[in-house]
Amino acid sequence: MTSVETTILEQDLNLKGKDFLTLADFSSEEILGLLAKARKIKELHLAGEEYTPLKGKNLGMIFEKSSTRTRVSFEAGMLQLGGNALFLSSNDLQIGRGEPISDTAQVLSQYLDGIMIRTFEHEKVEELAKYATIPVINGLTDTFHPCQILADLLTIQELKGELKGLKMAYIGDGNNVTHSLMIGAAKVGLNISIASPTGYKPDEKVVKMVEEFAKESGAEIVITEDPVEAVNGADVIYTDVWASMGQEEENEVRFKAFASTYQVNEELVKHAKSNYTFLHCLPAHRGEEVSAEVIDGSHSAVFQEAGNRLHAQKALLAELL
Repeated sequence: MTSVETTILEQDLNLKGKDFLTLADFSSEEILGLLAKARKIKELHLAGEEYTPLKGKNLGMIFEKSSTRTRVSFEAGMLQLGGNALFLSSNDLQIGRGEPISDTAQVLSQYLDGIMIRTFEHEKVEELAKYATIPVINGLTDTFHPCQILADLLTIQELKGELKGLKMAYIGDGNNVTHSLMIGAAKVGLNISIASPTGYKPDEKVVKMVEEFAKESGAEIVITEDPVEAVNGADVIYTDVWASMGQEEENEVRFKAFASTYQVNEELVKHAKSNYTFLHCLPAHRGEEVSAEVIDGSHSAVFQEAGNRLHAQKALLAELL
């Protein structure tokens, strides 16, 4: 390992013991520092070199929502960093039988070095963090999905060589991914245009917060109902499912609101730059929010993006724990 590599890995971002609930709590320098560390950790991993700063550390992973990428990437990441990960289903914890979150937080703090939770209400994560004496990581809530966005930004950096000044278009529901994408983009100076139908736009409180971040970074934030306007000249096109987990009963209503206009397909992407990159946090519904031709085409980087969950989260874990 070269001295430059060692410096990047040993660089102290002063994040030890900090919670990771939303990217809004982190500066652009801290986010870019995490991405730099993630790139180096990925290089070492692909070269077959070990990096095990978390020997003897234990991460508890609470799941109230089912998961593929979040569970496997965090569990594998902890093991690769030299630590251990414990899967904690809410059905197996006393929290599922009415134990106060405050009690659960304080008890788990006696056993673990960090907690990752994937749940519904963001307030639950905030309460867990309030009472825990160890770092709490938001693996996903109905309002935010910050770990996903670290992987997204890392992927864009790898493919485009930069973040600041690029244009990302997001087409679809103004959901947790949208909120975190907007925050991450505004923090690092990435321009972002969101196209959502009436009634499904991002939360106004989040939009106002993001606009303040954008003033500092120079990022341009556009909220529109016109997908063509959003995609015009875009370097990156991003979409997500029309009905998130827990919204299945709204499928029919949401399909009517999105289907005629908000599918990312070969016609829509013609308005983007010729070398655009397509991203999706997965799982994807081909034929709904995205056509098979786009997600399975040459511009798609969705599996590189999914793989980067591992490396971005390893950087996060190494810094926080």
